Amino acid sequence: MTNATEKLKDGAAALQEADAAVTQTVLPVQHSRFVRIAGTISEIADQPQMRSLSAALIAVGLLGRHRRLARAGIRMLIAHELATATKNFVKNRVDRTRPRSLDDGEEPRLRPGDNHDKEETSFPSGHSAGAAATARAFAREFPEYRIPAYAGAGLVSIAQVPRCAHYPTDVGAGLAVGLASEAVVAWLFPGPRGERDQ
Repeated sequence: MTNATEKLKDGAAALQEADAAVTQTVLPVQHSRFVRIAGTISEIADQPQMRSLSAALIAVGLLGRHRRLARAGIRMLIAHELATATKNFVKNRVDRTRPRSLDDGEEPRLRPGDNHDKEETSFPSGHSAGAAATARAFAREFPEYRIPAYAGAGLVSIAQVPRCAHYPTDVGAGLAVGLASEAVVAWLFPGPRGERDQ
């Protein structure tokens, strides 16, 4: 075993220990009113809601002849679908028990597998992937609104941890999937530069 492999394994073990520590910290507030409200709001990033939001922007943009809004909706929809497909590809090959379903003493370990049970597919976070992909896609067309778009995606992602739906590393991986998916869409469809129609 090489030194680099040992360091990689040590790093992965340290991340899993950090995940376990964070989970133990947030367990007492999992069912608090604030976390329940944050969790409900974060459902905007679930797949049906993100598709509906993107479709609504496309429809409003087309009906109102607001090309930039229509393009934003199209970008969001394509980026979201690519992020969802990528997230599903990983979920179908990696098993990880969600924090809320861990048995006492069980570790939040990543392991190869193809379990399709929702409670065994914690990695990566789909909400985080979808939120990151759509926020970045929207901000590409509306850079003047990038801060609220990114803040919204960040809040949706962070909310997954105290509600015990995901571990921090699940959220980080989901954000990476979302940003990478949107970057692919931006590379394939760069769009016109400098157009800022109303």
